[in-house]
Formats: sequence, structure tokens, C-alpha cells
Amino acid sequence: MKTLPLRQLTTGKKATVVHVSAKGELGRRIRDMGLIPGTEVEIVGRAPLRDPVALRLFGVTLALRNKEADFVTVEVVEA
Repeated sequence: MKTLPLRQLTTGKKATVVHVSAKGELGRRIRDMGLIPGTEVEIVGRAPLRDPVALRLFGVTLALRNKEADFVTVEVVEA
């Protein structure tokens, strides 16, 4: 399967979180949002300047800055 940073996932695509490489406070905050290995996420939109990215997971929509999304590695879910 193909893995890539969450930032590179296009709108409407689904993926499963494989790894969160952020350490310390940022890593804890990302994991607290539910972005842990095994979680399925879907990109539902982007701001006009492409930052932040809007994700849907567990039925909730949240925004993540691109620099934070770079720490999350995902595996694309083939439709």
C-alpha cells in the first residue's frame, strides 16, 4: 500500500493513519485529536490558501495546519 504525509492527501480521499512522528507537546496534541495509528480519516476540504486542511474522523470535522499534517503518515484507502 502507498503511504504519504497527510498533507498530500487530496480532498475526498480516505486514508488510515499509520504513524505520527511528532514528539513532545505537538505529538501529544495530534494524538489527543484522535490521529492515532489505525484511525480512518477523510479530507473534506482546504482553506483558500490550502492551509489548514479539514479532516473528518469519528464523525467530527477538525482542522489541522499543513506543518502539523506533515507529521502524520497515512496509507490511502482504495475505493
